[in-house]
Amino acid sequence: QVQLVESGGGLVQSGGSLRLSCAASGRSFRSFVMGWFRQAPGKEREFVAAIGRSGGTRFVADSVKGRATISRDNSKNTVDLQMNNLNPGDAGLYYCAAKESSVYDTSLYDAGWYDFWGQGTRVTFSS
Repeated sequence: QVQLVESGGGLVQSGGSLRLSCAASGRSFRSFVMGWFRQAPGKEREFVAAIGRSGGTRFVADSVKGRATISRDNSKNTVDLQMNNLNPGDAGLYYCAAKESSVYDTSLYDAGWYDFWGQGTRVTFSS
């Protein structure tokens, strides 16, 4: 088992930035591929970004490419998502996800591939 706790969400304005963080505890963090997903009201959960076990391989959704950066610190058991130039389409509940795997393919874009999830941190926009 691994427990995931997200933080860093909040109220933002268009063009603003946020840094979301996910803290993991439990089994060896280095064994997990980590991902970020988001879900807006009335919509399905969608892939945002993922990072391989060592941090050397990263994947970012086209919808946030150029605005989002995923990173991890295996010494601190954390994975972060830096998002810049935010727009209302980025609003939603952001989830951290983990999958213990030494190999991965396009399955990592699928929420169903991941075994562990946090409770989410919410990003909302001020008018």
